Amino acid sequence: MRESTIRQCALAASALTSLLAMPALAQDAKAEDGTTSADIIVTARRMEEKLQDVPISITVFNQEQLSNRNIASTVDLGRYTPSLMVNTRFGPDKASFALRGFTQELNTAPTVAVYFADVVAPRLQSNIGGGNGAGPGSMFDLQNVQVLKGPQGTLFGRNTTGGAILLVPQKPTDRFEGYIEGTVGTYNAGRVEAVVNVPLSDSIRVRAGIDRYKRDGYLINRSGIGPKDFNDINYFAARLSVIADIASNLENYTLFTYTKSDTRGMVGKIAFCNRGTVVGSAGRLLPTRQGLCDQFDREAAQGFGYYDVENNDANPFVIQRTWQAINTTTWKTSDSLTVKNILSYGEAKERYSYNINGDNIPTPFVTTYPGPNFGQGHQWTLSEELQFQGSIGGDKLTWQAGGYMELSDPIGGQEQYTAVYSNCTDIYTFKCAPLFSSSSIGAAKNLYFYRNYGLYAQATYKFSSQFSLTAGIRNTWDSVKETADNVRVTATAAGPTAFVCTRAVTPSPNPGIALLSSGACGIGRTFIQQSNRPTWLIDLDFKPNDDFLIFAKYARGYRGGGVNESNVLAEAWRPERIDDYEIG
Repeated sequence: MRESTIRQCALAASALTSLLAMPALAQDAKAEDGTTSADIIVTARRMEEKLQDVPISITVFNQEQLSNRNIASTVDLGRYTPSLMVNTRFGPDKASFALRGFTQELNTAPTVAVYFADVVAPRLQSNIGGGNGAGPGSMFDLQNVQVLKGPQGTLFGRNTTGGAILLVPQKPTDRFEGYIEGTVGTYNAGRVEAVVNVPLSDSIRVRAGIDRYKRDGYLINRSGIGPKDFNDINYFAARLSVIADIASNLENYTLFTYTKSDTRGMVGKIAFCNRGTVVGSAGRLLPTRQGLCDQFDREAAQGFGYYDVENNDANPFVIQRTWQAINTTTWKTSDSLTVKNILSYGEAKERYSYNINGDNIPTPFVTTYPGPNFGQGHQWTLSEELQFQGSIGGDKLTWQAGGYMELSDPIGGQEQYTAVYSNCTDIYTFKCAPLFSSSSIGAAKNLYFYRNYGLYAQATYKFSSQFSLTAGIRNTWDSVKETADNVRVTATAAGPTAFVCTRAVTPSPNPGIALLSSGACGIGRTFIQQSNRPTWLIDLDFKPNDDFLIFAKYARGYRGGGVNESNVLAEAWRPERIDDYEIG
């Protein structure tokens, strides 16, 4: 799929956007590298630069601004960032980003990549979409947050058609320092952040921190089934970073992060009732429609407010756990060449159960459950990136080049049980009351395997102190594979009556209940999508003075293809690309 967009930003609008995200600081004496205390340093082009010199539509928040605005989550970040939208359809813990209208739908790759300490977030592919890796506990003790708008395919690779979000944690310093901060609020909110920085020696520095946040939900459950509220917050995050100066020109930076979130999740709300007449095949849904109208009328009669909801799941929850280890080695071989190696390994795990629509009727539309043996998602991700950065003729020509590798496979298994138009007393023994013949219980066992490789190079040539030209190119090789073993069960209140393969041909004779554990439906149900695409960038800058930058840019972005076995006859789809023309 090809998409073309033209981005033309007025200079006044660009200046206003920058001012919204910049602190007002007094000018100070210049350092040897020409920077001052008023300069904001960003890594939007994979190297440290002054914000004013970067020809990218960008919004930057430092830690003070994040704290002053009480930005504790990705949802909060979307409230203060122009053109950044956050999709919380499946709850704040599974929020996904959208920039400039490029969104992430179910089982598709993100359009906005999230990087923490120069490393993309660990993958997590579960049956309900969302979750880009900037989950609970990622917004504390940061140097800054950089929101890059528009395709970033040259330096950040695939899945950045909308943009990229860079979370830059505070690195250990050479001072003994720290802080502890407590917050209390409505809905029994309580948050504690604590950080300590210790220089163990002249060459070793350590920084450690924790973030604990708990708050009741603001959606009040009036059904009498399940918890008293939804949309609560309950997470613990920890971080440890160590810098070791192995030599005067050789630095090793190691970072460990861990987050666990355990909430009651999200629930929908019936906003209106369609009382119109339905004819034809759609008429079979009339019992469900009548049940929704009955619930809508019941809630109105009982004086339900905007935040009052109902639920039919006796034990709803969303449990997530993510940990990641990142090691960055930087070797300044000379004043004109730096070699950097970034290695990371992380794991992400998720289990959830909830009623998606909030329809507390005899046969709700969809209620999800983890499998009896495994949750909906459990994936490991390994990434390796080797960078070379250099300059020729002082800063006349600056360049960088590198190679990238990312591997990701499931850990154990991934399962989801889904009740469709059914009310279950025991989902795992398939004791469910159906609404009509098409009501069923789905048992999905889908595994995803990812391989991603890239080579890139980018350089900036200064014709003068005012004019410069930047050009870059990258080639990406992508592969995603899905294996599927999915079963549809015809259930009754007393137990199951039939088992069939959802997509594959059901074996004959039908092995019955043994089919659920035999994996027979997975035979022949493997889908692979591979792609090989270039992305590039050409940018011309004009800087009439130190405080003003005008740029014109053409960039190609790329989002990898994907697979989803439930898309009958269209299980695999090709990648998409975007051409972006921008003046700012």
